Order: sequence, then structure tokens, then C-alpha cells
Amino acid sequence: MAVINEKFLVNTRGFTDIIDITQNVKSLVYNHNIKNAAIVVALAGSTAGITTIEYEPGLVKDVPAILDELVPMKRNYHHDDTWHDGNGYAHIRAALLGSSVTIPLIDGALLLGTWQQIVLIDFDNKPRARNINIQIIY
Repeated sequence: MAVINEKFLVNTRGFTDIIDITQNVKSLVYNHNIKNAAIVVALAGSTAGITTIEYEPGLVKDVPAILDELVPMKRNYHHDDTWHDGNGYAHIRAALLGSSVTIPLIDGALLLGTWQQIVLIDFDNKPRARNINIQIIY
């Protein structure tokens, strides 16, 4: 078994900013000409997450709206009482979403549905530069 590590930087606006990173991931993975592998897309941080969705205008509006109903920004969180940084909601949303996804690479192609994209969602209450890590395990 071998492992290749790659990474790229994404600048976000925060506040549930949803960014399609599919092409970034594909470029790094396909550059290695590997046929079959497990591809892990991950970030270090507790106020953003990685998932897959159909990246289209309706869902880009729906996801933040639903998350605001489930984990509203304007609520008192104990985290904010401790740190006074106003991003307790971001930590909860990120914990629910998760910080990584694993996508199989089969016969040289990422196993993604026709309308499925890999997205970074940054929940923090300020713009951030996020390092996205790609691990290719084959």
C-alpha cells in the first residue's frame, strides 16, 4: 500500500459559504494516473466541513437556510460564553457535517454521481483561508 498527500488552499467568506472543490480534487488525483484508490478529502479545523451535494443555486440557498433553522447563528452558545468569539454555531454545524469525505477512485475516475460535487462549507463568522488535504491511498 502506498500513500500520496496533496493539498490546496481555498479562500472563503465564512457564514456558511459553500464552495465547489470538485475540479481541484480531480486535478490533483488524476495527475497521478492511478487507477484504483481511496481518496480522502479533509480539512483541519473545527468551524468548516467537507461533504458532497448537487452544487446548484437552489441547494446553495437551501443548505444554509436549513442549517440556520437547526443551529441558528443568533442563539446563546456556551462556547461563546467561554471564548467570546461568536462562532459557537459554526462549531456545532461543522461537527454535524464532518471534516472529511472518502471517495473511491475506480478505473481512474472518482466515484461521483452525475450531479454530485465535493464541497467545502465554511461556517465561521469571518473569511478564512482553508487548507484542503487530499490523501490518495492505493
